Amino acid sequence: MRLLTHNMLSSNIKGVVNGFPLRIEAEKVVEKTVEMNGDFLKKMFEKVDWKAFVDASRAMGYNELPEEADPSMLDSDEFLNNFHHALLELHLEEGALVCPETGRRFPVTKGIPNMLLHEDEV
Repeated sequence: MRLLTHNMLSSNIKGVVNGFPLRIEAEKVVEKTVEMNGDFLKKMFEKVDWKAFVDASRAMGYNELPEEADPSMLDSDEFLNNFHHALLELHLEEGALVCPETGRRFPVTKGIPNMLLHEDEV
């Protein structure tokens, strides 16, 4: 699971008010090379919740992103490369996503998060 995907997921358990961002518990992270597309990154930058993104990248062992970012930073090749790497090349292969409100763990197996709810959570 890429951090691009993680940044769009939230816990939909009945009664949960604050289900975003899901905390990452990484057991296995892999890097997969993806071709750089600056235009795509610039469009995605506007949609990404930066704090959640930085926290998630750090949970996966990547510490090259600044605490805060603004669109002017997209002009820097170094920033764009780091953003690209974290967003598209880091993959959570094994681990869990944890609801910030309930602590419910959603397993990630072979890169696929299982967000199915139990009957009593619907």
